[in-house]
Amino acid sequence: MARIGVFVCHCGTNIAKTVDVEKAAQAAANFPDVVYATDYKYMCSEPGQNLIKEAIREHKLDRVVVAACSPRLHEPTFQRCIAQEGLNPYFAEMANIREHCSWVHEDRGQATEKAIDIIAMLTAKAKRNEPLFTKEIPLTKKAMVIGGGVAGIRAALDIADAGYKVVLVEKTPSIGGRMAQYDKTFPTLDCAACILTPMMVDCASHPNIEIMTYSEVEEVSGYVGNFKVKVRKRAKSVDASKCTGCGVCYEKCVVKGLPNPFDEGLGTRRAIYVPFPQAVPNIPVIDRENCRQFTKGKCGVCEKMCPAGAIRYDQEDEIVTEDVGAIVVATGFDLWDYSKLGEYGYGKYPDVISGIQFERLMNASGPTEGKIKRPSDGKVPESVVFISCVGSRDDEHGYPYCSKVCCMYNAKHALLLKDKLHDAKAYVFYMDIRANGKGYEEFVRRTIEDYGANYIRGRVSRIFPEDGKMVVRGADTLLGQPIEVKADLVVLATAMQPQPDAKDLARKLGVSTDQYNWFAEAHPKLRPVEFLTAGIYVAGACQYPKDIPDTVAQASGAASKVTGLFSKDALTSEPMIAYINEDTCVGCGLCASVCPFTAIDLVEVVDRAKSTREHQVMRTVARVNEGICHGCGTCAAGCRSMSAKLRGFEDTQILAEIEALANVHS
Repeated sequence: MARIGVFVCHCGTNIAKTVDVEKAAQAAANFPDVVYATDYKYMCSEPGQNLIKEAIREHKLDRVVVAACSPRLHEPTFQRCIAQEGLNPYFAEMANIREHCSWVHEDRGQATEKAIDIIAMLTAKAKRNEPLFTKEIPLTKKAMVIGGGVAGIRAALDIADAGYKVVLVEKTPSIGGRMAQYDKTFPTLDCAACILTPMMVDCASHPNIEIMTYSEVEEVSGYVGNFKVKVRKRAKSVDASKCTGCGVCYEKCVVKGLPNPFDEGLGTRRAIYVPFPQAVPNIPVIDRENCRQFTKGKCGVCEKMCPAGAIRYDQEDEIVTEDVGAIVVATGFDLWDYSKLGEYGYGKYPDVISGIQFERLMNASGPTEGKIKRPSDGKVPESVVFISCVGSRDDEHGYPYCSKVCCMYNAKHALLLKDKLHDAKAYVFYMDIRANGKGYEEFVRRTIEDYGANYIRGRVSRIFPEDGKMVVRGADTLLGQPIEVKADLVVLATAMQPQPDAKDLARKLGVSTDQYNWFAEAHPKLRPVEFLTAGIYVAGACQYPKDIPDTVAQASGAASKVTGLFSKDALTSEPMIAYINEDTCVGCGLCASVCPFTAIDLVEVVDRAKSTREHQVMRTVARVNEGICHGCGTCAAGCRSMSAKLRGFEDTQILAEIEALANVHS
């Protein structure tokens, strides 16, 4: 015979405003096996928890039902509360009469009646609860960070500084990411390289960090604390252990004039190259698609000239497997293909460029050594038009979301233009100015008031060349009339979008993406750096457009989650997970195919019914990996033989809830 206590929370006025909590508690007192029922203003508070503890002792309760808010918020609170009195923590049940009742109903009578129904159902379930126990899971105290931009570097350094080993995987030949392409950063106008380069060097020299550049994640298996990650280290055709970074090889390379992706096509490189002078590691890579040794079978100049003998034409891709306990995803963003806006003429007119290309023109290590020149003829521009929201806030051509940083980098570009070319004219076409950060609004005002940038509120309809100029036609919505500006250069503030391989990486990791393929966090407010898959964390602009301060802050947040995970000697598994009755399992594999966390494997076991001493007959059954299972119950819902079950939600408990609901209204 169970002895159940029911505790109904007012939740201030969140519940009590709509639900008659006193009446609900009185009704609960008459339910079968309920020996004590009461209400209290804040049940999650210390006095509220003490009330529960006292009732357990006084009335010898062995089950507790708390009618309050969402179990997601306070179920652990009440589990700890009853555990302190010697009860199994899973003998606590929460009846959600806030989100499921008071917040969705206005009629007090109907809301109270529904609250009583919910309490009756959870009381019946609590009577049939069985004790559940956690298990210890071993923990590998080594992390992997995917992505070597500023987010990945910051996360790797924070984890490594805490004393844990880190593997940093970057798909390009150097760490640094997008920030390495920038000239200065808003709103302080610090040199981007001056901030980033020391971090890159610290990363390379840190004893706890192993950097794998020119590498990509191939496969991820395992679960929190025990991931196995296969990484493909692409062949650089250069022996990193011998290379001294002297640069002779790419100085002597005969294949010249290849577009340099780091300079966004404005500069050139050779067939063997380092992406930029401050690259880390400073080891060149051979572009096999353009190298004569690979395309024609003869050349070998770099091999002949290399004083260290580091050139390796026969080098092959290498697959390495890393055992890690946690993964941080920091793969960054890509830029929207602005050629989709044909009326802007990108790709057709060389003097219509993107914001990141303008960054490279201003950068001292860029293709023009920091001198702002038109790509078409090298002329110094006398007037430049900057256009906001190219692909952002545009349902028809691009994305409906705001890319957040465009207003600020347009202001930065206009200011730096005026700073370098005092007589140049800067025009900024904008929809709205969104400067939501510390010092951001002041920075925009400074650009307008102190540097004389001309801000025009309105959309641009067309851009075309005329008499050596780019004619920008649009509308000034503040003046209510069309406007036409003749400029030497047009700079498009293009939208940020996810990396093209984001969806594929999400599939490998077993995490979610949103409708635009940005990585989707577990909860935007309560778990902003976590995925639903335990042990995997998100950092930076791979989650959604964000600026450098927000990126770095989130990277440190993800790193703190990793170090918090590694601070434990072992992990404890969640007991409310699925299990398979292998005696009745027919091995159809449906549960494995529907499991969103790939927590079910098909294994072979001995068929005891058909096996003999002389001959063993094997059969296939499903088995749950308890370290991966999240207890969603999808397998239990799909199992044809009813062999898949969910602890804490057995058929007998669910049927008891239904029966209790029927009895309340009988």
